[in-house]
Order: sequence, then C-alpha cells, then structure tokens
Amino acid sequence: MPRKSNAENGKRPTIRDVAARAGVSVPTVSRVLAGNYPVAPPTRSKVLRAMRELDYVVNAHARALAGATTKTVAFVVDDVTGPFYAYIARGVEQQAASEGRLCLLCTTHGDPERELAVVELMREQHAEAVIVVGGSWDDEKYHERMRYFAAALDRSGSRLVLCGRPSLGEDVPASVVHYDNEGGAYAMTSHLLSAGHRRIAYMGMGIGLSTTNERVAGYRRAHADYGVEVDESLLVPGEFLKSSGFELTRRLIAERPDVTAVFAATDMVAAGVLKALREAGVAVPEEMSVVGFDDIPLASDLTPALTTVHVPHEELGREAVRLGLRREAEQVVLGTHIVVRETVAPPRRAA
Repeated sequence: MPRKSNAENGKRPTIRDVAARAGVSVPTVSRVLAGNYPVAPPTRSKVLRAMRELDYVVNAHARALAGATTKTVAFVVDDVTGPFYAYIARGVEQQAASEGRLCLLCTTHGDPERELAVVELMREQHAEAVIVVGGSWDDEKYHERMRYFAAALDRSGSRLVLCGRPSLGEDVPASVVHYDNEGGAYAMTSHLLSAGHRRIAYMGMGIGLSTTNERVAGYRRAHADYGVEVDESLLVPGEFLKSSGFELTRRLIAERPDVTAVFAATDMVAAGVLKALREAGVAVPEEMSVVGFDDIPLASDLTPALTTVHVPHEELGREAVRLGLRREAEQVVLGTHIVVRETVAPPRRAA
C-alpha cells in the first residue's frame, strides 16, 4: 500500500510533498523557493501551483538554519512616532512591498546599546537588509561594533544600510544613503544672514550626534563666508522635541534680547519655538525670525507657515531598500533645499 503524504495525513505539507505534487525533484523546489537560481518558467509554474494546492508555507526557521536570508527588511529607528522617521518608514515600506519583502520595524528609543543589540538580533534572524536610520553617536567603541556587524551581516548574505548618517569607512561592507545636512544648514543660515540677521541662535544641538555636527558645520561655514563671528553661547543644546524648543525659547527671550533669529534643529523644535514666542507676545517674523529643518507636513500648517530645509524623506527610505537588496557598496547623497514661507523678515533693530 503506497505511503501517504503529510498533506494526505492532515499534517503540514513538506517540500517533498510539493515536489511529488509538481512532479519535480526536491532540489528544483528549493531553487524556486530561493529565487536566486534559474528555473524554466513552466517548471516554476508547476511548483507554485503545487504550493497553492497544498497550502504549503515556507519554514522560515529552517531556511535560516540553512544559511538563507529571509525575505525581510529590518528598519531600525529611534522612535517611530517622530515625523522624520515616520515618513522615511513610509518610503521603506513602499519599496519593500514592491520588492516582495516584509518590513520589520525595530525601535531603539535613542539608546546606542539597544541599537547595537537590535542589529545583532536582525543578523541572527537572517534579515535580508538592516536599515539603521538617523544620526550616529560620536563614540569609537560604538563605531567599532557597528563595523563588526556590517562585516557579519555581509558574510551571512545580508546588508547593513546606513540611512541619514555618514559612512563607517571605505573598507566597511555597508551601503549609505544620506542627505546633505551641511549644505542645507549652510543655505538656511545664509538666508538669515542675507536678510540682515547677525545674532542667530541654533537651538536643539544634540551633543555627539552626527546630524548635529553636520548642521552646525554648515551654520559655521555660512557665518565665516559672511564675515560674521559665531557667538558660541548661541549654540544651544537640546532635544529634537517641541517641548525642548518651547523651554529653550522661554529662556532665550529672558536672557538674550539681542537675538533676532532662531534656527531650530528640526521642525518639531521650531513648533515649540513658535509656541513660546506667541505666548510671550513676540511677533514672528516682525520681531523674531524662525526657521526649521526637515519640511515635515506640520511645517506648512504652522501659523505663520515655517520656512525650513526640505529633506526627501520617502526617497531616502526607498533608496535605502534598493541599495540593501542589491548589496552594493554604494554611497548616495540626496540633495536638500530651503523652502521659503512666512517666518523670516529683516531684523527691526541692529544686532
């Protein structure tokens, strides 16, 4: 009496059952599942039809044990509720879906140790690409471990993608998709200086964060080109939060009446700046100019509408997925530009 298959016994069908139903060998079914070996279209169609008829589900754990990557793209961010990350996430999800991949979201809450732990976990899970988003920390031990994970991912057939942060070095097997932080900050600071402002507070400076370092570099370079000395006390540390912008602005109003413009580190910080100025009765832009960075949808909805630096969030996400799946040692830098709205005017008084 012929032996019944697992499917006929009511058990989960196996790859052998699929091969028997399709009339092909087990290695042929494996090649169809892997998707990276040539299989004749008619044979591929027979295998896929057998899978549907048997309701066969790929055993992802077994594939991982065999050293294959899963069709998963991991997206590692500080906080998904932040608009900056949310719009990059949209681009990642859209491109991953178009490539037939599942997008897995991981949050780190701004903790570099947790970020490293998440990257290691995604390596163990055989994610096809691991996209780490946002600025990196200025810490050599952190960079050393990230370089190790980049090499480990590469050996396992996966890829580390740095999105919105600089390269780890030319010899590191990681892809980079960045945006012109320094150029955007330079253009915006130049816009304020050309309007006549000489006391410009940079508000929300994240200490030791690559994003901040690049933007402050643009701020400094613009001052140098205009022959204006940077007042170091106007580089104000803070978090990328509306509440931080609000509290820092209340302090600025009380302590620095000579300041005529605020360059907020992000649009969320700028929203807090505008709220504090409104409550203090300081007119924008007549008495204080305010600009931001990111150009999230909130920027155009603020009153008055915020002049800011546009970052191509969704394109960053899409390009990160494309680079990760191709596993190309490529560095792509997307452009930024200023969007002029209603929050900048020449200063009323001399600085």
